[in-house]
Amino acid sequence: MEITGRIVKDASVFKLKENREVVNFTIAVNDSYKPKDSTELKKIVTYINCSYWVSSKSAQWLKKGALVELFGRIGMNVYIGNDGQAHGSLTFHTSHIKILAFAKSEQDTPQVNTGTKTNSEKEPDDLPF
Repeated sequence: MEITGRIVKDASVFKLKENREVVNFTIAVNDSYKPKDSTELKKIVTYINCSYWVSSKSAQWLKKGALVELFGRIGMNVYIGNDGQAHGSLTFHTSHIKILAFAKSEQDTPQVNTGTKTNSEKEPDDLPF
């Protein structure tokens, strides 16, 4: 199965027993539809919890805002809550991650040009033309 979405919060790494680690993150998948007998376009967002067991080093690239394409399978977690009722949640167990667009960092913000050059930015005197 394949899904594509944007990461909503930086990924986190959880350490488990026997030196195993899992990377957990959530993506937002945008969709739209037109209800029957309507011309208005309805937009919906679905949030999907994801886990990645292959490499915890990948967490450094899974930052808020990154656009990712994920391949894997859906898993269901079922448990009995404190209220005695059965509860469940779905998790996308990712087997392969493809980053389509990296998250913008603070360093990517445009710099204001003051019009003056520092010593390191001055043009060299020995230009060949």
